Amino acid sequence: MSLEKILSKVETAKKDSGRQNDKVNVIAVSKVQPIARIKKVLNEGHRLFGENRVQESLEKWPKLIDEYGKIELHLVGSLQTNKVKDAMNLFDVIHSIDREKLIVKISNEAQNLGFCPDLFIQVNTGNETQKAGVKKEEVTKLLELAKLHSLPIIGLMCLPPINELPSDHFKILNRIAKEHNLQRVSMGMSNDFEDAIKFGATDIRIGSAIFGPRNKLNQKK
Repeated sequence: MSLEKILSKVETAKKDSGRQNDKVNVIAVSKVQPIARIKKVLNEGHRLFGENRVQESLEKWPKLIDEYGKIELHLVGSLQTNKVKDAMNLFDVIHSIDREKLIVKISNEAQNLGFCPDLFIQVNTGNETQKAGVKKEEVTKLLELAKLHSLPIIGLMCLPPINELPSDHFKILNRIAKEHNLQRVSMGMSNDFEDAIKFGATDIRIGSAIFGPRNKLNQKK
């Protein structure tokens, strides 16, 4: 599916949901995609991209930014504390804040750097033991700690369990965001972004629907 078709589907989903005047950010998730595919999307004028890994991003995006100019980069994958400084220097937005140690580390680096990217707290809406994200009942505590450190938390993010209806988790995330007066909700991917928009998504993360299947050889690296 082309970027143009994705953007058209987004507009239709907004209209069908009575949200035609709302902004929905389409994050083109380019992890392990060949540079040629990324450049194709850049050449279409898109300037909002997402990545899962800090190291992979450092290897390709500085050069692309030099070539194409300002690009808004979102880290949508897990962030290790030893990668915080690199992530903060490269990314405009980080979607995966999920623990106290990470908040403290980001706060310390923000003081050293003099700036901080916008941040989303990742919520484990299904309370899955093997998945990153803070438990639903611990969101308030993490938000209070982030506020104590004056960090710019702008919203919440989730990855619904594979074997459950995504819409149930979209509802949960949107409800928690409203309870805390957070304006942004990052949810919805290639297979369910239209439902996510229906339930209030402001940021959707689209990978294979824009770029095509990921290169299996690159995925092993």
